[in-house]
Amino acid sequence: MIGLGPFPMKTAALVSAAVLAWIVARYVLRSADAASRRAAASVLFDALALGLLTARVVYVLRWWPDYAAAPASIIAIGDGGFDVWAGILAALAWAYWRTRQRPAQRRPMFAGMAVGLAIWGVMQVGLTFMLREAPPLPTLTLTDIAGRPVPLERYRGKPIVMNLWASWCPPCRREMPVLAQAQADYPEVRFLMINQGEAAPTVETFVKSQGLAFDHLLLDPESQTMRAAETRALPTTLYFDTNGRLVDAHLGELTAARLRDTLHGRLKQTP
Repeated sequence: MIGLGPFPMKTAALVSAAVLAWIVARYVLRSADAASRRAAASVLFDALALGLLTARVVYVLRWWPDYAAAPASIIAIGDGGFDVWAGILAALAWAYWRTRQRPAQRRPMFAGMAVGLAIWGVMQVGLTFMLREAPPLPTLTLTDIAGRPVPLERYRGKPIVMNLWASWCPPCRREMPVLAQAQADYPEVRFLMINQGEAAPTVETFVKSQGLAFDHLLLDPESQTMRAAETRALPTTLYFDTNGRLVDAHLGELTAARLRDTLHGRLKQTP
């Protein structure tokens, strides 16, 4: 539900829909001759590439201050930062322009696009239902850095960003300053930094060495939270609303823009 391989499910759904669109244009629509299908598939491939590029560029421009502060994050497409509708419009406009004098290519090409959009829409609906059926905030009791018990239930009533991490995980280390800054920028949100599988001295030494400070630094030496979230990869970030309902999830390294977008688009809309 969270991801497919190294990519978030939303990114995987977008790429899968694009691949299926190309297959339909190239192989499925037998009413078009082979030469038209090959040409249509070629145009469609270019349109999809342009659409994906446009979707990324528009998204980056939308959140430019965050990307400008960390230029390397612009090419970190694993964060799932795409303006899908801008990409769709760019792809359709390009495909229409390229086939303006080749009507035989339009039918297989637009058939492929229609199938791709339909598949993408079905996947989005499926992901929405999966989130609705996902387990709520885990009813676990963890410990803080001093060894005191901390039940996660105490955090209900506020939006929650739950980050599962470990000090040996490079992407976890890279995204921690992003989460520390977000904690300062969004005081109404509870950022739970839950370490997986490490002892308190290791965690405390690492956090201090990085010059970081988190209000809710928790220890999960048996990785119970990973099992509850049904994830096997780090980092994993889970977003819960004020009622403890899961509203979004992200597998892999977060960029500042993607985190801010989710906070505005998901948690800010929940009651």
